[in-house]
Amino acid sequence: MKKAGPEWQDILQQLLAQESSFRTFVRRRLADEALAEDVLQQSLMRAVEHQHALPKTENVVGWFYRILRHAIVDTYRSRAADARKTDALWKELVAAGEDQTPALDELRPTVCACLYRLLPNIRPAYAELLRRIDLQGESPAAVAQDLRVTPNNLTVRLHRARQALRASLEQSCGLCTKHGCLNCTC
Repeated sequence: MKKAGPEWQDILQQLLAQESSFRTFVRRRLADEALAEDVLQQSLMRAVEHQHALPKTENVVGWFYRILRHAIVDTYRSRAADARKTDALWKELVAAGEDQTPALDELRPTVCACLYRLLPNIRPAYAELLRRIDLQGESPAAVAQDLRVTPNNLTVRLHRARQALRASLEQSCGLCTKHGCLNCTC
């Protein structure tokens, strides 16, 4: 990219002066606010990279709106292609019968054996929650009632228990835990 001269600085000032209008234009066409912001930023970068392509006689704002329109169309095309790929994958999974979530009884034998070894090393109250809810399948409402705590309090405790176990597993097993502990090799 060549060094920005006074001419390019004028172009940039014109674009930045219209930034709010550009943002509104993109947001009206893309429902996702974060995606709209990304498209705007990418378009500004594209304008900087291709500033030499701006004809001397063309209006800077009109030129940039054309860049925005192309970026929005590209976004829709990309999303449509992703949707087609996802649909095709889903159809393959359904055809192969792999679209069903396995039952807890099927998953239990594949859970990392390290989990059982590390469970006694975390706080006993956390270990009890994990054992009862995650391993034995008790309902959280029944456990909350048994422990005489509110369901919200139980949810917080269960979250902390899972975090503690995750930290213990990561320390013990390392990389294996980053990809999930199903069919663990450690």
